[in-house]
Amino acid sequence: MKKFLIIICAVALLITGCGQTQQAVAPQKISVKAMKVLHQTINVTHGFPGQVQGIDEVQIRSKVNGTVVEKYIKGGDRVIEGQKLFQIDSRPYETALLSAKADLSKAQSNLRRAQDTFNRNEQLYQMQAIAEQTLVNSREDLDGYVAALDAAQVAIRKAQENLDDTIVYAPMTGRVSLDDVAVGTYAMAGSTTLVTMGTIDPVYVQFSISETEYLNVISKAMSEREQNLPRPNFTMTLILSNNEEYPFKGVPVEADRALSQNSGSINVKAEFDNPQGILLPGMFAHVKVVKESGRNTLLVPQRAVQQLLDQSFVLVVDKDGKSQSKTVELDEKVGSYYIVKSGLSVNDFVIVEGLTNLQSGKDLDVTIVTADEMGFSTEDSTQIVNET
Repeated sequence: MKKFLIIICAVALLITGCGQTQQAVAPQKISVKAMKVLHQTINVTHGFPGQVQGIDEVQIRSKVNGTVVEKYIKGGDRVIEGQKLFQIDSRPYETALLSAKADLSKAQSNLRRAQDTFNRNEQLYQMQAIAEQTLVNSREDLDGYVAALDAAQVAIRKAQENLDDTIVYAPMTGRVSLDDVAVGTYAMAGSTTLVTMGTIDPVYVQFSISETEYLNVISKAMSEREQNLPRPNFTMTLILSNNEEYPFKGVPVEADRALSQNSGSINVKAEFDNPQGILLPGMFAHVKVVKESGRNTLLVPQRAVQQLLDQSFVLVVDKDGKSQSKTVELDEKVGSYYIVKSGLSVNDFVIVEGLTNLQSGKDLDVTIVTADEMGFSTEDSTQIVNET
């Protein structure tokens, strides 16, 4: 009996030991989160931080020296082309004009006398009553008074221009800055800035894009614009710093002549109508370029994509609940996603969390999640960033 009990205990220990061995070698599943790839028709959106610029900006300076005696505007005013801005003290120029007119009258009188003298000497010479030299001298005097009259007329035009320039007019329609000078300021011709102004309708928005984006989006749109062709698959909108969309669409009009050596990007200017003056030079805004693709595309979250050398791949959950690596060919970014050109199917579930050190062929404990739960979106961020 005692021997029988020993045998039972030995068998029990053997069974227990085998169970422990089986638990030690059982494969452990790796917890991951996965979501089904998106399959939908989308608009491909590119977003770029940009800054508003005036198309024309000029420093208004007086063409004559003098004291500012009157202002017709105040800083920040909207003005139209030809509107009066400043009055420079005109009294010295009124005096100069009167003096020039007096010189003109004198020159005209001298010319009449010289003309009479020449006519008389010409008759006397024909009668051989005077020497030829006398006639020559009177002719030279006449030429001199003709030149003096021309000079007097030029002086009057100059004096009149100076007098006219004592009133400073707006050279364009736009808005003046707050740097306008006060009445009593002495303005030096060509050097004293009376006020700065610029056009406000339309305006430019400048932004930088990559070489690929320029070739795929902007260059084609600019070419179509130059040929006056319609652009049904292209829109350019502006998101302001308060996250509101600007009501007018823009068009790209200028691109820099070369890529930046440091960033490999190119500066582009888009033109936006600004009839209400909402856009002010210096503002920061988010330029959104939308291509209406109309394609029924596959989208994979950017988080799921891994890079190895020059290849991109994702890990998916296969039919046996294991991880499987798939090489993918990607296209443009759309918000939190890449467009997939090849490598995935509409039924694939890609792993979006738990990828650290995860390899192909591992048993998985999969939690299916949605795009909303992961915070993924097909919309680009429109947060305004002051890059300066």
